[in-house]
Amino acid sequence: MADVKKIATRDSYGNALVECFPDFPNMVVLDADLAAATKTGIFKKAYPERHIDCGIAECDMIGVAAGMAAAGMIPFASSFAMFAAGRAFEQVRNSVGYPHLNVKIGATHAGISVGEDGATHQCNEDIALMRTIPGMVVINPSDDVEAKAAVRAALEHDGPVYLRFGRLAVPVINDRPDYRFELGKGVTLRDGKDITIVASGLTVSESLQAAEDLAAEGIDARVINIHTIKPIDAELVAKAAAETGKIVTVEEHSVIGGLGDAVIGAIAENPVPVYKIGVNDEFGKSGPATELIDLFGLTAPHIAKKVKEVLGK
Repeated sequence: MADVKKIATRDSYGNALVECFPDFPNMVVLDADLAAATKTGIFKKAYPERHIDCGIAECDMIGVAAGMAAAGMIPFASSFAMFAAGRAFEQVRNSVGYPHLNVKIGATHAGISVGEDGATHQCNEDIALMRTIPGMVVINPSDDVEAKAAVRAALEHDGPVYLRFGRLAVPVINDRPDYRFELGKGVTLRDGKDITIVASGLTVSESLQAAEDLAAEGIDARVINIHTIKPIDAELVAKAAAETGKIVTVEEHSVIGGLGDAVIGAIAENPVPVYKIGVNDEFGKSGPATELIDLFGLTAPHIAKKVKEVLGK
């Protein structure tokens, strides 16, 4: 995939806000003094009167967003995942989730691919936190195309949505005419009969590459992209479990409470072995993003190796 175009999904987020505004004139975009980093600055430049900088006060920003949603607007509250999901968790839970308000949370710089910012800013717990809030939709797009589609889908959905975006540029893998985004529906990117790889976010492209490498060795791996982690496409996951018998999940997130656990929950009534690849019970480290992704076993060679171990090959 060396020649594939790469775009950071945080850039996709900023561009999607601008593209969607004409169709959703009751939109307003909030940020917590991070417009340049979260890319809401793109929207601010295009529609300055619809952008509000709430300062370094993420909890207050969520409260402002809740008030605007209660008044009939569609606010996007934007900050780093560590702050949007972590620091402001109580406000998201009580001010947005409890009254089920139409607030969209654009959380950028998620996961270990934040890189040199280190463990304090590498939020590997946000999906787990947001999944616990009743009624909260949780989306983790895999590329530029999917991230833009996710923003529009969030706008069309009435209720709270958590959107997870990354800092690192990732391959564009969904740039095809038949691509369709639907909340709560996973996408089978590659069919296979030996095992299923279920991935989300930046690990989707790595999982596809792993499947290609495995095919060269005679292993037929199915690849499923779960962009909506909550509600998860339980029907698609259960079908894959029944047809392939084994599942490997791959996520740039803690293995506790994230995609892997969501998959296990989806097939609990008819279980098959599920093997989770992700950040284990540990914090991240400071370093170049690409090196960290490899260090934590999220690259194609590591995924392929795990699949072969599971299949005993």
